Amino acid sequence: MSSTVTTTTTAALSSVALAASLSLILVVTLLMLLIHKDIISTSTFPWAERLNRALNIAIVPLLVIFSLTLIVRLFEVLA
Repeated sequence: MSSTVTTTTTAALSSVALAASLSLILVVTLLMLLIHKDIISTSTFPWAERLNRALNIAIVPLLVIFSLTLIVRLFEVLA
């Protein structure tokens, strides 16, 4: 019985730690891309607009995932 509880507890804790680390990676990546987008948007180079659009392609899905993560965390706190 105790080995089952220990195994289940370990699995639950590792999944929570994995989710937290993935959320941290998501936030750091999103911040880096947004900073780069802000720096590139002030650039006058001809390739800057193309790079700006490419950054949008990476930023939009990350913003969606970030929003979903915030909603899930909010529901966890309220429940």
